[in-house]
Amino acid sequence: MQIEFNATKRNVQGTGASRRLRVAGRIPGILYGGTTAPEMVEFDHNELWHLLKKEAFHSSVLTMNIEGKKETCLLRDVQRHAYKMLILHLDFQRIDATHAIHQKVPLHFINDAICPGVKLQGGLVQHVMTEVDVKCLPADLPGFIEVDLKDLSSGHSLHVSQLVLPKGVEVVHHGDGDPVVATVTVRGGAAAVEEEAPAAPVVAAEPAKKPKPSEKTDKR
Repeated sequence: MQIEFNATKRNVQGTGASRRLRVAGRIPGILYGGTTAPEMVEFDHNELWHLLKKEAFHSSVLTMNIEGKKETCLLRDVQRHAYKMLILHLDFQRIDATHAIHQKVPLHFINDAICPGVKLQGGLVQHVMTEVDVKCLPADLPGFIEVDLKDLSSGHSLHVSQLVLPKGVEVVHHGDGDPVVATVTVRGGAAAVEEEAPAAPVVAAEPAKKPKPSEKTDKR
């Protein structure tokens, strides 16, 4: 997916200058990386606000148009206001088409509802990971990685090594082992209910017999 957006060179720096930019509906930012010196830039707040709502903007190779000069880059950091709908600062990194890049890519899960663990065994799918860090050339960077859960059974998990990756893409993860991507757990109410043993028949108690009146003895 090709995403291009506009930027303008920023000649003033500092807290006060950045505050004035934000009041004017602009976002201060920086473009760094490569063999070129970092460049201070600014963006239209509304344009970038809508772009940041798109998942692809966070995981795709982007084209920044700086007053007619186009730079290929990746979004690296977004600073947001604590409670206002306001972007405070943006960081972008230049990339080279001939060098591999590292980027986080979202996972798109499919067939959750029809996998055996859910449909036949009453389980619940848990997405342990929602994104993975990948390494590839910029041209091979996928917008997302699809994760098919159609064969996942209850009590089983799907691991990073089982992901189907596009050509030229490899997953990078830190530490040992094979991280879990998704698993199916048994719901609390879905376990098999044991059949109750038949209750013993209740035997009605026989009515108590009245004692016979004792025979009277004549005392003479």
